[in-house]
Amino acid sequence: MWLTALGLLAAALTTAANIPQVVKCWRTRKADDISLAMIVTLGSGLALWTVYGVLRGDLVVVIGNAVAFLIACALLGLKLRFG
Repeated sequence: MWLTALGLLAAALTTAANIPQVVKCWRTRKADDISLAMIVTLGSGLALWTVYGVLRGDLVVVIGNAVAFLIACALLGLKLRFG
């Protein structure tokens, strides 16, 4: 049980890491300083981790990475719109 809680906490923290960047881009309407390559690389990795979690049947890995992937997609959208 504590192992699952640890995984959920780790997933929550790493998922939340990009939220301040999304908020900043949304408020300032600027994304010039964000690397497109970083967003694409991060998003690709998160997508692959999600698939890995599905194949392993690991719900913590799936949820954490799927949510982080959606946040990365939002960041990509802001980069394409305001970058």
